[in-house]
Amino acid sequence: MSMTENKICVITGATSGIGKATAIQLAKLNLELVLVGRNPTKLEYTKQFIAEKTGNKSIHFFLADLSSQKDIIKVASDIKKQYAYIDILINNAGAIVLTHKKSIDGIELTFALNHLSYFLLTNCLLDLLKVKNHARIINVSSIAHRNAIIDFNDIHNKKKYKPFKAYGQSKLANILFTYSLAKQLHGTGLTVNAIHPGLISSDLIRNNNPGIIGRFLAYIHHLVGKRPEIAAKAITHLASSQDLKNISGKYFDGNIQTPSSEYSYNEEVWQKLWDISSNFTK
Repeated sequence: MSMTENKICVITGATSGIGKATAIQLAKLNLELVLVGRNPTKLEYTKQFIAEKTGNKSIHFFLADLSSQKDIIKVASDIKKQYAYIDILINNAGAIVLTHKKSIDGIELTFALNHLSYFLLTNCLLDLLKVKNHARIINVSSIAHRNAIIDFNDIHNKKKYKPFKAYGQSKLANILFTYSLAKQLHGTGLTVNAIHPGLISSDLIRNNNPGIIGRFLAYIHHLVGKRPEIAAKAITHLASSQDLKNISGKYFDGNIQTPSSEYSYNEEVWQKLWDISSNFTK
C-alpha cells in the first residue's frame, strides 16, 4: 500500500455479485477498502478472498443490516471512530423483494434498503467525505428507473405490491437523490453520480426471494446478465478515473454519461423525495 496514496473506499453490498467484483478491482488499485454488510461469515470470507486474490491487505469490514436505520447510524459512527476521511463511497447494496415486506422501521423493504440506506448512510458520512478534495459518491441505480415514477400517495406500495414496480421506484429514487445532493454539494469538490452498470448475473433476486418464482426470475436474470466483472469495470472507472473527478450530478449507463428519464429531472420531485426521506430517517 502506497503511503502517499492511501485512498479509502467504503462500499456496501460487497460480498457478492457486482459489489464483490468492484471491491476486487478497487483492491487492485491499492485502495483501502471498508466493506459494509450484514453477514459476518460472508464479510470475513470476502475480505480473505480479496486479500489473497489481489495482495492488498488493507481490507476491513463493518457489520450493518442496511434496511435498519439504527444499524446504519451505528456503522457510520463506527467508521467515523476509525477513519479521519473517506475518498469514495459506493452505495451498492440492494434487492428485488418479491413479496410485500416491511423493514424493522416499518417502511416497505425495497424502499428502505434500496433508497433510504443510500440516503441515510451518505448523509451520516458526509463530514468524512468533505475532508479531502474530490471525494466521490457513487449510487448504483438501474435502467429499471426509466418507466418509474414516485407514487407519493403510496410510497409503501401497499395498494397492489408489484416487485419490479417497487424496484424501479427505488432505483429512480437513487437518481433523484443523486441529482438533489449534487446540487447541494456544488462547489465543494465532492462529486456524486448515479450509474446503471448493466444487467448483471448476480444474487439480486435469488438471495432475497426463495420459491419457484424467485428461482425462475433468478435463472432468467442469470441467462441474460453479463458477468459481474464486466459491469464492475464501469463502477471502478467512475470511482477512479481522473477524467471524471469534476463530473457530478450525472447518470451513467456503463461508461457512457447519458440522460436519465425525463421525469428524473423534475426538481420539485427531488425536493419532495428529499423531504420524505428526511422525515423517514429522523
